[in-house]
Amino acid sequence: MSYSVEKTRWRQCWQIEAAGLRLAEAAVKGSGAGMEPGDGARLEGGWWVWNPRADHLPSLTLATSGASDGGWLLCGGGTCQDIPETGGFVQLRPCP
Repeated sequence: MSYSVEKTRWRQCWQIEAAGLRLAEAAVKGSGAGMEPGDGARLEGGWWVWNPRADHLPSLTLATSGASDGGWLLCGGGTCQDIPETGGFVQLRPCP
C-alpha cells in the first residue's frame, strides 16, 4: 500500500490467533509524515522493518479511499488478491 499523504510504500503482516488479529510485523520504504519506522526497526532491502507491540483486534477495517497510489494487496496461503480503491471500506476478521 502507498500512504496517501507521502506516497510512501508500507506493508503489514497480520496473524490470526485465538485472541483475534495480531500485527506481527510492519515495514515502511523510507519515511515521511506519520510513516516513521517503529522502535527497534532494522533496515532490510531498503525497507525499515519492525515488530510492533499491539493488542489483538477482533477485526481490521481497510479504507479504500482512492487517495493513495493503488489499493490494498491482501496475501495469505500462497496467493494474493487486489482490493481496489472504491471509496469505501473493507472489513477483515477471522472466520469462526
